[in-house]
Amino acid sequence: MSQLFTPARTRGFLRATAAAVALSSVLLTAACGASDDGDRDAKATAAAPAGFPVTVDNCGVKTTYDEPPSRVVTIHQHPAELMLALGLEDRMVGTAFPDSAVLPELKKDYEAIPELAEREPSFEKILDAEPDFVYGGYGSAFAEKEGRSRKAFADAGIDTYLNREYCGKGQVTMKDTYDEIRTIGKIFGVPERADKLVTELQGRVAKATAEVEGEHEVPVFVYDSGDKSAFTAGGKGLGTDLIRLAGGKNVFADLDEVFGDVSWEQVVERRPEVIAIYDYAGAGSVEEKKKFLLSQTALADVPAIRNERFVVLPLTATLVGIRSAYAVDDLARGLHPESFR
Repeated sequence: MSQLFTPARTRGFLRATAAAVALSSVLLTAACGASDDGDRDAKATAAAPAGFPVTVDNCGVKTTYDEPPSRVVTIHQHPAELMLALGLEDRMVGTAFPDSAVLPELKKDYEAIPELAEREPSFEKILDAEPDFVYGGYGSAFAEKEGRSRKAFADAGIDTYLNREYCGKGQVTMKDTYDEIRTIGKIFGVPERADKLVTELQGRVAKATAEVEGEHEVPVFVYDSGDKSAFTAGGKGLGTDLIRLAGGKNVFADLDEVFGDVSWEQVVERRPEVIAIYDYAGAGSVEEKKKFLLSQTALADVPAIRNERFVVLPLTATLVGIRSAYAVDDLARGLHPESFR
């Protein structure tokens, strides 16, 4: 037995034991490291909201969102109403440039959000609200000459989004409205709410179009503003598609712009049967616009003037946003009142 514990054998035994202990230590450390890495990976996965990151290409500006924006400033009314309709009032820290009465069901939430300016706020005023996202309704929201370019916001670490009607592409249709809602829903992590809202608006439009199906296509002139010439809705804007869905035809659908100027002689030549007046702050009241049109002797023989047929629409209802579906119904009733009796 004593031979089993000679010094040489003892040293060999100790070395083997030490090696085993060292190996166990290495394996334990590796296991702990793997566990720590796993914990970190799990935490990282848990930290990323479902459906994120999200990458969106908006008017040529590609943005990746790792999480939904949490502090939003909207410039112009229709982006604000879209946000509110998606139940995102808790993310909004500022609005600007209201141009018509807010939808009654959204009024309380809208008024609870600070108004930064009556028109487009300055770059500095927007920065004061500490947003991480700015959503603009018209191209003027990001006017470079006024220091509000999308690049300026990007340099300040703020993401931006411009309503797709002002991306300068082809004719805008109601599909763009639905796509806009779904895109905003995706950016803010509420795609189910967006789908539900789109379904509701599609139902509203379908009901109105069904009422006027097969009816005479009514020629419509859109009067936004102007005296020496008429500022009207062109073929690229959503207004043309709203008129079509309501059973009419924009007499200036061939104007290759969202909005543009035409002469009064052109209005007379195209003989509209109905005039759609766009109502918004800063361009004269609806009554003032009607009075002006009815007083123009050059327009006296235009059917819409002779029969005093006007349809009034809030400007915000004719843009890519939640109101456009309401506008189809209002237009259809104005163009084909007999279909709704």
